[in-house]
Amino acid sequence: MKSTNYIYKSYFYPVKKTVIFISVLTILFSCGGRKLPDGILDEDKMVEVLIDIHLAEGLVSTFPIHYDSSRVLYPLFEKEVFKKHQIPDSVFRMSLEYYMQDTKKMDRMYARTIDSLHVVEKSGNN
Repeated sequence: MKSTNYIYKSYFYPVKKTVIFISVLTILFSCGGRKLPDGILDEDKMVEVLIDIHLAEGLVSTFPIHYDSSRVLYPLFEKEVFKKHQIPDSVFRMSLEYYMQDTKKMDRMYARTIDSLHVVEKSGNN
């Protein structure tokens, strides 16, 4: 039995080392910060833009105008948001599509957006 045990250990030792090596590499690469693709806003900037987009939507909804008129007016406000943040609307849309592929990131970003909107609302009510 001792010789069989030796053969078993000597045969699987290199396989075991290889599996451990690959596992460590996988963990290192998965933990490394992933670089965003070109043309995608980082999470902080995306949250800032989302806050302003929702504030613009809320503002337009408070105007005493018909729905059809608000649909014409909102894109003008949206353009001002993009101008304020110095980004084209295509970058915002690509970023939104990118983040919507990862529901956990999107949930986290919207939680931050909602928290910020609550702060804005409370500061405006004082």
